[in-house]
Amino acid sequence: MQILILNGPNLNRLGRREPGIYGSQTMEESLNELRQKCPQVEITYYQSNSEGALIDRIQQAEDEGVAGIVLNAGAYTHTSVALLDAIRSVKTPVVEVHLSNIQAREDFRHTSLITAACKGIIAGFGMTSYRLAVEALLADQ
Repeated sequence: MQILILNGPNLNRLGRREPGIYGSQTMEESLNELRQKCPQVEITYYQSNSEGALIDRIQQAEDEGVAGIVLNAGAYTHTSVALLDAIRSVKTPVVEVHLSNIQAREDFRHTSLITAACKGIIAGFGMTSYRLAVEALLADQ
């Protein structure tokens, strides 16, 4: 079983970017831990600061037969109808993830344009949010 973790803009800076909000762990460290905790899953990872590249990767994941996508769309969560449409265009289940509790942050972060197309949302648990999303996808198989 293959699960894609897909990160959007500025998430390539995890571990260095606003550690008070996003923590000090890098994505590579988190992926290593996740792969150890879920050895039965082939976890692939992709990050892009480009909206179009994220859309392409969502579509490609379905073509590859990926079982599920864990998507942290970053700021595109609040702005991208194109990502919403991309998620709706595939049959692959998508779990929306946020490291911080977006409801406890600035007002503009309270609205997610992609939630309506996602299987579920996990927010506020730091890097553990990725593991919870993978576990949710596994439980749904």
